[in-house]
Order: sequence, then structure tokens, then C-alpha cells
Amino acid sequence: MIEILYEDNHLIAVNKRPSDLVQGDKTGDQPLVEKVKAYIKEKYNKPGDVFTGVIHRIDRPTSGVVVFAKTSKALARMNKLFQEKKVQKVYWAVVAPAPKQPEGELVDFLVRNAKLNKSFAYPNPGRNGKRSELTYKVIGAGDNYSYLEIVPKTGRHHQIRVQLSHMGNPIKGDLKYGARRSNKDGSIHLHARSINFSHPVTKESITIVAPPPKEVIWEDVVAKQLTK
Repeated sequence: MIEILYEDNHLIAVNKRPSDLVQGDKTGDQPLVEKVKAYIKEKYNKPGDVFTGVIHRIDRPTSGVVVFAKTSKALARMNKLFQEKKVQKVYWAVVAPAPKQPEGELVDFLVRNAKLNKSFAYPNPGRNGKRSELTYKVIGAGDNYSYLEIVPKTGRHHQIRVQLSHMGNPIKGDLKYGARRSNKDGSIHLHARSINFSHPVTKESITIVAPPPKEVIWEDVVAKQLTK
């Protein structure tokens, strides 16, 4: 089962569950791209192979909006939009403890360790670190956690996870980056809330919003936004 958020002749966007892979890996688990292919093939009764292009990815334990291309032309044009940084993504995160400042900009230099599948943040570009930028603001709080809205300005490996951890505010459930305990379902409380871009064919401004998982803390995040 996949949750479709948007679909036309060129693109299809789905709400990724925390357990889903976007693309296949060494685990051999069925990736989301294959599930989308199967959905398109069945819905439109398409014979043969179905084109489904991976435009971008989010980490396996993360939930939220992922957009796929239904044509090679849409894939090429969307790739160009990402390269030109003309796509805006907004994330929600649940962290502890609360940030010292209610909003701010983080600039770090990230070094990826492929063997550990982990990135490390440094204050300067030594070690061939890649400049990584994001802005955050507190949008609510529960009894034990703060709720953040994050806008990444770059797209580095595990960027939001490592930058928030480096600030001293790891994401709930993210053991890899300093959380005290894991979530029972293996997820982390990081959600790709929305994506905005100019449609690759019609040029219309498109904003796609993904509801977070149906879970107590995420429901509190949503409730606090509705009461503002």
C-alpha cells in the first residue's frame, strides 16, 4: 500500500513510511520505487516495463514526501531543478533537549564515512568537509520534546540529522546521531513535510504536503500547528 499525494502525466508523489527504502540496497527489501511502478502498471493496465525515475531520496527511517518522474523528460528537468537549487523542502523534527535559541541558521562542514554510513560535522572545511546549511525554528513543544521546522539549503548525506545532533539536539529515535533510545518501529522523528517546485512541463508552482505518521507525538505536532 502506498499513499499518493499528487499525480499527473509527468510526476507522482507519495508519502513514504519510515520503514520504506526509496531505492534498492543490499538488504534486498522491495524499494518504494518498485511499489510505485507496480501501482502505475496496475492502475493504467500498462504492458511491459513502466518508467519510474528516482528524482531524490530521503533516509529509510525518515517519513514524508518523495517525488518520482513518470517520464524521462520530467526526470531530466527535475534533476536540473535540484541541481540549480530551485526546489524547496521543509522538514519537521522532534528533538530533545530544546534548542538554546528558538530559531537560527546552522552552517557546518560535513564529512561522510561510507563504511559507517554516517556523517560528521566540523566547524571548518578541513578534512574535505562539504559546506552544509539549514535554518530551523521551534514550532511547538510537548512534555519532553521540542518540535522544529527545518529548511535545508543544501542536500548532504544525513544533513539534518547530523547538524541537529552537532547543535546538541538529536532527533527522537536517532541512535546513530545521539538519541538516548530508539523508537520501537525503527523510525526516527524526522518528516519531509513539504516540497515546492516549478512543474517541469507546465511551469506551474507546485507544493505537495505530506501528513506525518499517525502516532501520538506527530499528532501533537499537527495539533499545535492547527491552533496557531
